[in-house]
Amino acid sequence: MRNLISSFVVLTVALLITSGSFAQQPDTKKGEAKKAQTQTKPAVVPLSTTVKPAADVTALQPEKAGKLYGGWMLPAAKLSFPRLPYDLDALEPVIDKLTVEIHYDRHHRAYYNNFIKAVTGTEMENMSIFEIFSKMSELPVPVRNNGGGFFNHVLYWNNLSPKGGGEPGGELAEAITKYFGSFEAFRAKFDEAAKTRFGSGWAWLSIDPEKGELFVSSTANQDNPLMNTESRRGFPILGIDVWEHAYYLRYQNKRADYVESFWKIVNWQDVEANYKQFYEMKDKLFR
Repeated sequence: MRNLISSFVVLTVALLITSGSFAQQPDTKKGEAKKAQTQTKPAVVPLSTTVKPAADVTALQPEKAGKLYGGWMLPAAKLSFPRLPYDLDALEPVIDKLTVEIHYDRHHRAYYNNFIKAVTGTEMENMSIFEIFSKMSELPVPVRNNGGGFFNHVLYWNNLSPKGGGEPGGELAEAITKYFGSFEAFRAKFDEAAKTRFGSGWAWLSIDPEKGELFVSSTANQDNPLMNTESRRGFPILGIDVWEHAYYLRYQNKRADYVESFWKIVNWQDVEANYKQFYEMKDKLFR
């Protein structure tokens, strides 16, 4: 009799399991919560979709080689944030896409926004950025940091090209040979300035406005040779950003590797055009 009862119990349990009566039921509350979370969670917008060119930019468009300095003669309040002259991934493998995205759309754009904010409502909004740089020692720190950051990065993006590299030609090549002895000697001096700049800053190839000589220098933070805070002022025609945000994702702490790779994407056409513009605009730049 016991065996018969046991067999009956086993059979009954088996039937219940088969019919789903003992199957694990879904947690209705958890399911509803998950569904609500899915519906309310905002979509993640890729950084690249936020990179929008300013609609009214003409004078500062980086792709217009040599037009950089003419555009800066506008009153500061009328300056716009320029677009890149190439795709975000165009400088790979020297500079990776993510670095360009963050560097351009976050760092550079922030410098622009903060600069405009700093000059708006002051006498500086009607001054050109060159006039502002010539008085920099008298001006608030936010103007110095953000004005320099805005200007320096426009020059930087303009100086780069996916079709760059090699060596300059024409008058610039002759001037480099005249003042440095050779292109190799110039490059070694420029590399040293970039690699040995302690902390954050820039290295530059500039023209001395009084002597017309080419010279290499480095500046701290977002300073540049146009500012009257520099011991030797100059007209920068080539610059390299050695802040860590310019290279760390790709090169980590190997700044020297970044500096060496930089030469593969230098846009010598633009640098040469900037060199020629010095003679057209020097009287307006240094007062």
